[in-house]
Amino acid sequence: MSLIKSTGGKKVNLDFNKDFITIFSDKIKTGDLKFINQTLKDLHPSDVANLIENLSADTRAKLIEIEEFNIDPEIFIEINDSIQSEVLQLLSTDSIAKILKRLESDNSIAILENLESTKKKSVLDKLPPKDRFLLEEGLSYPEDSAARIMQREFTAVPSDWSVGQTIDYLRESKDLPDEFLEIFIVDNDFKPIGTVPSSRVLRAPRESKMSVIMREMPVLIPVNMDKEEVGHTFEDYNLVSAGVINKNNKLVGMITADDAVTVVQEEAEEDVLRLAGVGDEEITDSVFVKTKRRFNWLLLNLFTALLATWVISKFGASIEQMVALAFLMPIVASMGGNAGMQTLAVTIRAIATKELSSSNFNRVVGKEFLIGILNGLIFAIITAVIVQLWFKEINLSILIAISMILNMIVAGLFGILVPVSLKKLNIDPALASSVFVTTITDVIGFLSFLGIGSYFFLN
Repeated sequence: MSLIKSTGGKKVNLDFNKDFITIFSDKIKTGDLKFINQTLKDLHPSDVANLIENLSADTRAKLIEIEEFNIDPEIFIEINDSIQSEVLQLLSTDSIAKILKRLESDNSIAILENLESTKKKSVLDKLPPKDRFLLEEGLSYPEDSAARIMQREFTAVPSDWSVGQTIDYLRESKDLPDEFLEIFIVDNDFKPIGTVPSSRVLRAPRESKMSVIMREMPVLIPVNMDKEEVGHTFEDYNLVSAGVINKNNKLVGMITADDAVTVVQEEAEEDVLRLAGVGDEEITDSVFVKTKRRFNWLLLNLFTALLATWVISKFGASIEQMVALAFLMPIVASMGGNAGMQTLAVTIRAIATKELSSSNFNRVVGKEFLIGILNGLIFAIITAVIVQLWFKEINLSILIAISMILNMIVAGLFGILVPVSLKKLNIDPALASSVFVTTITDVIGFLSFLGIGSYFFLN
């Protein structure tokens, strides 16, 4: 395994190969504590998490038995959810409580979410009253809200303080975060009115008032704001951090850019996976879990495929009369399906980023209609030429050209209309759009191809 030194003396993995994983697994089985502890100590937390994820379930259990997970808590939060849940089941409540005490509140909440209710209560009971109250309050908010990703540890000072007072406070206070880039400025009711970069505090004269050197906050995040919207807010305003306020507009926490980036990344990954019908599947999930998650989607696809097959069955006589129709049907269906998925992907992204709105909806639909016509004409000509050279049948060439144009137009229109309609029905468009668009393009493609062929060319 190739390693280099990073800042802080931690080794960063460049080539995390199978041989090292095997060696580490063998050391766990033989109980080589010196090697295990040195490896966990030397590697970067993200690489340790990767190493633990690549161990077999039995080997992970043995590692926890040896170490009781007495390692850097930062490693724990890097482990993916499915493996983290597995580890949580093996850890004692004392060990979990010990981990939570050393983490920021947002990371602690993320861990508590993976605990079953009885164990969660036991862990919370072992925490100091102040920490327990903050975590219980965080867990009381909706799962996808800003409150779940905010950290309760932040730095705030009154607006009438001087720079000198602020610096003295930062040096003397023991309850502040270990690292922070911005200081929140609050009024007498603890309502945020602005922020000051820590660098500006260090460079300003001691007698300057914080209210003078502060900058107004571009945006405040309500505790119940959807975390996906939080991510877009950070993107729109290029925020480093943002204050989170409760219903009384008082400052209760903050969200940092790294948390917002994580949210955006997770939402993007979730949309991609849902388009494929696999939900929030992890590569480390068990065979049973993976099968269960994919089953419903595949079952729905089966019924939609049967619908397309039923349409084909209605034109059995036509297919028997001209066998070439059977050869060419997949072309029409696949071209329409691919075109529909292209529009669908762009539309879902536009919905997620709030680029698609009622003000530009008609324009976007019109644009997709024109794209469908242009692509339809181009591929109609290409396909018709190929079919003519292949079968030497002009009627068949005209038929597939007409069907191609119709299906490409339908694909473009329904690629945008289906996800928008699902959104209006409060259904996640990424969850079900693809199967509906594929079914529609298949049915329309077969109907146009076989229907036109039956009534105009084969009779």
